Amino acid sequence: MGLPSCTHSKAKSHWTGGGNLWKRMVVMASLGLLVLGPLVLALLSSASQPPNFVLIFADDLGFGDLASYGHPTSATPNLDKMAAGGLLFTDFYSSSPVCSPSRAALLTGRYQTRSGVYPGVFYPGSRGGLPLAEVTVAEVLKGRGYATAIVGKWHLGLGLNGTFLPTHQGFDHFLGVPYSHDQGPCQNLTCFPPDIRCFGNCDQGVVPVPLLWNQSIIEQPVSFPRLVPRYNAFARDFIAACAQRNQPFLLYYASHHTHYPQFGSQEYVGRSSRGAFGDALLEFDGSVGHLLQMLQDSGVDENTLVFFTADNGPETMRMSRGGCSGILKCGKGTTYEGGMREPAVAYWPGRIAPGVTHELASTLDILPTLAALAAVPLPNVTLDGYDLTPVLFGNGKSPRQTMFYYPPAPSPLQGVFAVRSGKYKAHFFTQGAFHSDTTPDQDCHGTTPLMGHEPPLLFDLELDPAENYNLLRGAAVGPEALAALKEVCVQKALFDQQMDFGESQLKQGSDPSLEPCCILQCSPKPSCCSCASAF
Repeated sequence: MGLPSCTHSKAKSHWTGGGNLWKRMVVMASLGLLVLGPLVLALLSSASQPPNFVLIFADDLGFGDLASYGHPTSATPNLDKMAAGGLLFTDFYSSSPVCSPSRAALLTGRYQTRSGVYPGVFYPGSRGGLPLAEVTVAEVLKGRGYATAIVGKWHLGLGLNGTFLPTHQGFDHFLGVPYSHDQGPCQNLTCFPPDIRCFGNCDQGVVPVPLLWNQSIIEQPVSFPRLVPRYNAFARDFIAACAQRNQPFLLYYASHHTHYPQFGSQEYVGRSSRGAFGDALLEFDGSVGHLLQMLQDSGVDENTLVFFTADNGPETMRMSRGGCSGILKCGKGTTYEGGMREPAVAYWPGRIAPGVTHELASTLDILPTLAALAAVPLPNVTLDGYDLTPVLFGNGKSPRQTMFYYPPAPSPLQGVFAVRSGKYKAHFFTQGAFHSDTTPDQDCHGTTPLMGHEPPLLFDLELDPAENYNLLRGAAVGPEALAALKEVCVQKALFDQQMDFGESQLKQGSDPSLEPCCILQCSPKPSCCSCASAF
C-alpha cells in the first residue's frame, strides 16, 4: 500500500480495484491572519509551526457509554486518560441525531439544513452528497499548508465517479468506508475472529461494503477483523510522515465503533464485560491509545490538539448491543437529550488544563475553533459555530448560549423541534424514532407520532437533565420559567426566520448503478462485486 505522504493525491475519476494512488504535489499556500485574542496569539507564537489537529469521531456512542461519563462496566482506559488529562464537556451537542447530517455539520460548521444534507442519511447509490460548494474544515486548513487525511467512515455521499468523496472535499488521503458499514449484506461475514458471524443481516439488495483507498476499491466486502489495525497503521504512517516533513496536519479519525453490527480484531475478542458492544468499544479505545502514542513517538504531542466526540446518541433498539444514554432521555433519531448530547474531550497536554466544563458547545464549533488556532480566515459563508478557545484555554464563558435541535427529517414548516437557551430547553415538537425503541419510555419509540406542543415543554437541564419534569405543568408557574419560555420562543422564531434551507441532497434519490463495485460491469450485480485485498 505504501506510506502515506503529507502531500496531495489526485483522485481517479472512476472506480478501480487496488493500486497506489499517492501522487505527490507540493502544497503552496499563503498565510491568512485572523484577529485573535492575546491568549491564542501567545499559544501560536510559542509553537514552531501551526498546531496539528486530530479529530476522533465515534459512531452511535451514547452519553453514558464511557467509564469517564459514569458507566460502571465500560473499559475505556485511553479515553479515561484523555478525560483526566484534558477538558471534559458535560454539555456538548451534535447537530443531528443521525449520521450524515451530523458529519456534514462537523466538517462545515453549518447546520445540515443549509447544506441540504437531510432528510435522513446517504445510501450506497445516493445521487446526492455534501455539495462541493460547501467549505470543509480540511479545505480551510489547507489554506495554511496543512496535510489532511481521513480514516474510517465518510457517509457524506459518493455520487457519479466518486464526486462527493473526501478527496474532492479538501482531504488529501482517504482510507475507509464511504458510508455506514451496515449498509451492505453482513449475515455471512465474520465480525469477530476466528469465525463469529456478524449479528443481524444489515442492508440487503445492495453491493457488499467496500474499503476505499482514495477512490479505488481495495477490498469488497471489507474484512471487519482487519479493518481497525489497517486504520491504525495508516494513521501511524501519516502522522510520522508529517512530523518528518515538519508539516502541520489534520487527521480526521472517523471510527465505525460502536455502530451496529459490532466487530473487532483478535486482540479484543471477549475482553469486555459488555459483550460484543464492549469489545468494539474497547477496540475503539485501543485506537485512541494508538493515536496518542503515535503523536508522542513522532514528537508532536505537545503541539497537537486531540478532540474526541461522537455523531449522535445510541441505537437503543439494539438493546445491549446498542449503547447507553446514561441519565439522558431516549437516543438516536430523537431530539431529546439522549439523541444529540454527546461525550466530548479536548486534550492538549501542557496547553489545555485538566478539568470539567459545563459550558455549552457543539460539533458546529469545531471549524471556527481550529481556524482560530491555525490563524486562517473563516470561509465567507454563514456559519453556525463559534470559536471555543475562551473555553479551552481561559476557563471563559462559551460564546455559544443557544442550541437548536433538528430532527432527522427537518422542514421549514416546523422549523427546529427544540431550543436550549442557557440551562432551559423547550420542546416545540417531539417525535419518537425506531432507533430508540425497546426502552421503557414510550416517548422514545418509533410508533410515537409527531406531536406539537403549545405551550412547549420546558425543562431545566441543570436540575433535570433527564427531561422528566415539565416546568409549565401545573397551576403555579414561576416568573423565571415564564421568562425562559419567552426567551426560547423568541430564539426559535428568529432562528427559523433566518434559516435558509438548501436543496435536499437526499431527495435526489438513489441509482443502483452508482453503487461502488470493484469489478466494472460485472453480472449479476450486486453479488458479483467481490475482490480480495492485495494487502
